[in-house]
Amino acid sequence: MTRELVLAGDIGGTHTRLVLAPAGNLRDWRNERRYASSDFAAFDNLLADYLNSCEAPPARACLAVAGPVLGRPDQGRARVTNLPWDLDSIALARHHGLGRVRLINDFAAVGHALDALQPDDLACLQPGRPVIGANRAVIGAGTGLGHANVVTCTSGGSEVIAAEAGHTDFAPQTPLQWELRQALAAELGSVSWEHLVSGPGLVRLYRFLCRQIDGTPAIDPAAADAAARITAAAAAGSDAAAEQAVAEFVRLYGAQAGNWALATLPHGGLYLAGGIAPRLLEQLQRPGFLAAFHAKGAMRELMQGFPVHIITHPQPGLLGALQLAAAD
Repeated sequence: MTRELVLAGDIGGTHTRLVLAPAGNLRDWRNERRYASSDFAAFDNLLADYLNSCEAPPARACLAVAGPVLGRPDQGRARVTNLPWDLDSIALARHHGLGRVRLINDFAAVGHALDALQPDDLACLQPGRPVIGANRAVIGAGTGLGHANVVTCTSGGSEVIAAEAGHTDFAPQTPLQWELRQALAAELGSVSWEHLVSGPGLVRLYRFLCRQIDGTPAIDPAAADAAARITAAAAAGSDAAAEQAVAEFVRLYGAQAGNWALATLPHGGLYLAGGIAPRLLEQLQRPGFLAAFHAKGAMRELMQGFPVHIITHPQPGLLGALQLAAAD
């Protein structure tokens, strides 16, 4: 078993990452590669390219997909939310000579990784009052906004349930947010939390705030790296609109994290994943995030009891997918 290689993938709208590891030592990663997802018309082509680069073929695989997965993981079908890619577990296994392929939602994969995380893989935002063995939850902003619920089973262990709560309706709480929603509704129709709490959402916030202060954007919102440039400018204090956009983004992130905590009651901990949280660690540690997280009226004291952590491990989705790829 220890010599057998398993493959894990984290398939996102922007990037796809693949890695191999021995089934008996999942921390011994090898042949890790990152692809620009848009460079491939179909995932089949990308996977074939990766397998051609492997010195030894994997026995089985688990692929974490940024989108809903229908059916059992080993008989699942999925479409990537922000790509025209359709995936089928059985067809992928047959076509690429793999013993088994499992498909899971990318944030379900993060949920499966929680027990494998080390203390230095986490940054605490709120210690709360943790309850051992209680439910946990995951939320994370990246290209989109993912959610998962890790439910403790009465028979022992836990079940990870993916959710698409990022597509629920955005609920503005301040005059500025009401104006923001009205402006985005004219452009997008319905406005979801993912439209704001995501990389593209940060760009939308920046563009809106530039209009509010009647200024020409110093950063081109159409640039491929606009979100990264906005966060860098905010950190440097070189762009007032960027600073305001990041501060508002953090408040909105805290508000939706609080909504998800109310829906899941994660007394075992709420975990922020995705690519944005580690890059905004300093801003998330300021009062704005937790102020919005706590602002739930009669539930304020309850909110203060949930432990809240940022996952700083660079690839928790791959780590969780490896756990499932290696499992019997």
